[in-house]
Amino acid sequence: MQYIDNIIFFIALVAGFGLFFKSLKEIYRNIQLGKESHRSDQKAKRWETMAKVALGQSKMGKRPVAAFFHVIVYVGFVIINIELLEIIVDGIFGTHRFLAGILGDSLYAAFTATLEVLAFLVVIAVVVFFIRRNFYGVKRLTMKELFGWPKHDANWILVIEFALMMAFFKMNAADWVLQQRGVFTEHGSFPISSNLLGPIFENFSDNILIITERGAWWFHFIGILFFMNYLYYSKHLHIILAFPNTWFANLKPKGQFNNLDSVTAEIKLMMDPNADPYAAQPKADPNAVPEKFGANDIFDLSQVQLLNAYSCTECGRCTAVCPANLTGKKLSPRKIMMDTRDRLEEVGKNINKNGKFVEDGKKLLDDHIQREELWACTTCNACVEACPILIDPLAIIIEMRRFLVMEQSAAPQELNQMMTNIENNAAPWQYNQADRLNWAKE
Repeated sequence: MQYIDNIIFFIALVAGFGLFFKSLKEIYRNIQLGKESHRSDQKAKRWETMAKVALGQSKMGKRPVAAFFHVIVYVGFVIINIELLEIIVDGIFGTHRFLAGILGDSLYAAFTATLEVLAFLVVIAVVVFFIRRNFYGVKRLTMKELFGWPKHDANWILVIEFALMMAFFKMNAADWVLQQRGVFTEHGSFPISSNLLGPIFENFSDNILIITERGAWWFHFIGILFFMNYLYYSKHLHIILAFPNTWFANLKPKGQFNNLDSVTAEIKLMMDPNADPYAAQPKADPNAVPEKFGANDIFDLSQVQLLNAYSCTECGRCTAVCPANLTGKKLSPRKIMMDTRDRLEEVGKNINKNGKFVEDGKKLLDDHIQREELWACTTCNACVEACPILIDPLAIIIEMRRFLVMEQSAAPQELNQMMTNIENNAAPWQYNQADRLNWAKE
């Protein structure tokens, strides 16, 4: 029975990580529903981009105050969870502060002191973010697409991080008092918890302190496992996906759109009347499904675009700089990404239920994203430039517009008139071709 704690710990550890990897596997499967993306070129440039943007947070600096606190939370969270290694070893083998024997007392004291300072800074940053999000009135954080679950999700993450840090201080404070009393061997330095909670805990008995230390230790461990599995349902999935998302980012100049090979071939034929339209073309498969132009559902988008949707932080920087949104139009680039992720999750649940996707009568177009939103876009790339992890909402908008124009002939009247003029007059304006150069006469 003396190993019951270790057995329970091991079961919780396996279950927690098992569920986490199951969620990652499901996300990977959903992303694979998109069309294959060919972005394995310029590997050195991609590694450099990932290091600068995902690891180095280079695009956060445009808002210095928010960037400062975000870096604190980011660095603190990563380094503090190095402690998870110690927790795992201690939990499985029943040791206490395992790393002290590896690092030595001096280095371990510096390590634990650093963790405490970082944890304290994380607490300050989390409180600032909570106040800023709920009481400061930042417009991009109070838009209607954040009503309901997105707002609650953001707050829950802050509450969870605060609770984890406080459990960390509570565990260290109780441990420190027990070390002073000789109950535990002295290991580590705890400058924050010893001053913050130490005076209170000095009034407790040894048994109460041991229960307090163990309780906080277990809470911290279970809390980490809970947080890890909560990420699947949260916008904070970007903690993991920001790295592959920036690696697969579009390295081409902003505003350079992809051309369809089939359309390019047609244009070349139009420009060369003597060309053989059937030359060098393979024999058509009578059973083949004709290629769809553009996208009206997640299956027509690329895998990178679906990865973008899962990676979205919902920070709203894209919407805050969108000229269409600023002038009161319905478009919100953030909502485009959120709607794409919602549809992707809807399809994923369909597959989980039926073993494969069963047609549900819904599409990304119209059921999630409205046509008015798509045509409000000016294709200025402001949203792409603003995103801190290189998400590209414009690419999805362009693909859905392409579907409307080339599959449904459903462009707005103004665009149809312009395209008719180009077809008839070789210019966007409605006048005779013979008059095209009148402007140059003087």
